[in-house]
Amino acid sequence: MLTDIAVLGAGMHPWGKWGRSFVAYGVAAARAALADAGLDWREVPSIVGADTVRGGYPGYVAGASFARALGWQGARVTSVYAACASGAQAIGTARAQILAGLADAVLVVGADAAPKGFFAPAGGERPDDPDWLRFRVLGATNPAYFGLYARRRMALYGDTPEDFARVKVKNAAAGALNPLARYRKAVSADDVAASPVVADPLRLLDICATSDGGAALVLSSMAFARRHGHPDPIRIRAVSTVTPEYPRTVLDLPDIATDATVGHCVADRPFRPFRASIARAAYEEAGIGPEDLSLAEVYDLSTALELEWYEDLGLCPAGHGAALVRDGVTVLGGRVPVNPSGGLASFGEAVPAQAIAQVCELTWQLRGAAGDRQVPGARAGITANQGLFGHGSAVVAVR
Repeated sequence: MLTDIAVLGAGMHPWGKWGRSFVAYGVAAARAALADAGLDWREVPSIVGADTVRGGYPGYVAGASFARALGWQGARVTSVYAACASGAQAIGTARAQILAGLADAVLVVGADAAPKGFFAPAGGERPDDPDWLRFRVLGATNPAYFGLYARRRMALYGDTPEDFARVKVKNAAAGALNPLARYRKAVSADDVAASPVVADPLRLLDICATSDGGAALVLSSMAFARRHGHPDPIRIRAVSTVTPEYPRTVLDLPDIATDATVGHCVADRPFRPFRASIARAAYEEAGIGPEDLSLAEVYDLSTALELEWYEDLGLCPAGHGAALVRDGVTVLGGRVPVNPSGGLASFGEAVPAQAIAQVCELTWQLRGAAGDRQVPGARAGITANQGLFGHGSAVVAVR
């Protein structure tokens, strides 16, 4: 049974460092999405906000904060938090309301005003919080983990720093064509190699920045879409937010140990790595496979991590991600462009907004409205994202 919902509108506030409230970015994105949908805010009966822990108390109730700024009109309100997967959780919540008949249209908004430098956990003494512990016990910022992932790929598959640099070159070229991106300058492999080492083997240009930004979507039932002048809208066909399965054998943020596997036998099913299971669930729900994709938007916290997503999405077998970028498969003009938006390499992280922004890009690509970065004939796309504490997401959109 298909459970499609319509994407009526997509809007974003440009990424950057603007020095304003997250609410300002979210409201700008929301108004752009409403205008794109051809709807007035008063016509939308529900709003779902993706929370930010950096917005103070208003950030913990982002849905109400955005609704208040747009103007109280009685809409049902929901706020959700799932770290970097918050935006997709918000999309999933909106979809559930639509399919349950609780609302025929929902505005989804995420925005953030990020700190300068690396993300850190919230303050206070919290010895039961693994995110707090990895800073206090290990002093491990996010790039330390990104460097470990990269070293693991080098040891297992023979990836090289030059392979990682190719990912940055590819994404920077796409970002240079995106007016919403923060970094709009092409770079060369030499530029990457000349940038400072942050977490060996990764250099500054291998790692995404922290940014301000906002993104929003207007989602609806198919019947509502037709009634409001959208006879053939882009459709969201799947939203996967599955959790990991035991055992977890690969270190993942923010944990500092893997599961113990002694005495535990998993004989009834194959082992499913977490990120691969996120994509698998989305494919199964959508009734498509990786061979049906026209493009993908993935969570490129680092260049090395993007290569892992190629494998987790089933674009190639394990260990073959570097070969895909070497062969030009994932560049604009390639067989399956990955991050035609420019990715986090070009935007940086605005945590609650980024999974929503990925779906905005799918929407524009599937409409044929992506301008100079357009993927010709795009018909199906997937997003992939991962947050702390076993949160992850994948969204499939089709036309």
